Amino acid sequence: MSTVIATPSPAIDFAAVKTRQQAAWSTGNYAVVGTTLQIVGETLCEALDLRSGTRVLDVAAGNGNASLAAARRWCDVTSTDYVPSLLDAGRARAQVEGHAIKFQDADAENLPFRDGSFDAVMSTFGVMFTPDQEKSASELTRVCKPCGKIGLANWTPESFIGQLFKTIGKYVPPASGVKSPALWGTKARLDELFGKAARAIHATQREFTFRYRSPAHWIDVFRTYYGPLTKTFAALDSDKQAAFTRDLLALMESNNRSGDGTLVLPSEYLEVVIERK
Repeated sequence: MSTVIATPSPAIDFAAVKTRQQAAWSTGNYAVVGTTLQIVGETLCEALDLRSGTRVLDVAAGNGNASLAAARRWCDVTSTDYVPSLLDAGRARAQVEGHAIKFQDADAENLPFRDGSFDAVMSTFGVMFTPDQEKSASELTRVCKPCGKIGLANWTPESFIGQLFKTIGKYVPPASGVKSPALWGTKARLDELFGKAARAIHATQREFTFRYRSPAHWIDVFRTYYGPLTKTFAALDSDKQAAFTRDLLALMESNNRSGDGTLVLPSEYLEVVIERK
């Protein structure tokens, strides 16, 4: 009988993956899309039951939806991202509204803050995209004080956005060995990432509804401004771009509930509140 010797999997070059991701999120102008998600930041702040004076860290904050929502509740907010242009967009929004938010360039996998610096740490559709999921979860936990709270909004695998990334993967395969971001939208994965440090993990299924002029309008906006989709189209020749577009339209039409030619498309996400030990 022959013996099969298992070959160890090659180590994942997280730094290289992160560099590519950062380039993708810096492409286009995510703020155009991100601003439409404002309601998610508001509901997450309510789920966290934030009080005035609470020290809040927003991780992978994008253009500051959750940061602004916390500031509107008179919290002491620090907003972080690794894309400077998105921090600039959040800073401009805060200035217009008159909020004194601190904006800081930071990597979600290596946060530049002391242990237990914040009463609440949150991320809306942000930290879920980090390549080293264990490291980013560890960092969220580390900078949150004991008995503090971690609040997350994560797309589920079954959601429209979860299916969108599966569709992208058919044309541009993801980096080998990197776990799907949509796993953050499952209770099982959250238990793996946070269970040892948590007194309780509360996960509630919610929906965000994309509302656009039409499915074609959604594609036009996302192709222009949403970095991952911009990069995907750029990587394909004209025939594959056409096939990709057809797949996107089919995905949207199967879930579009408008009935009038516009796009009214729900996408499920998991609203998470983790109570630290």
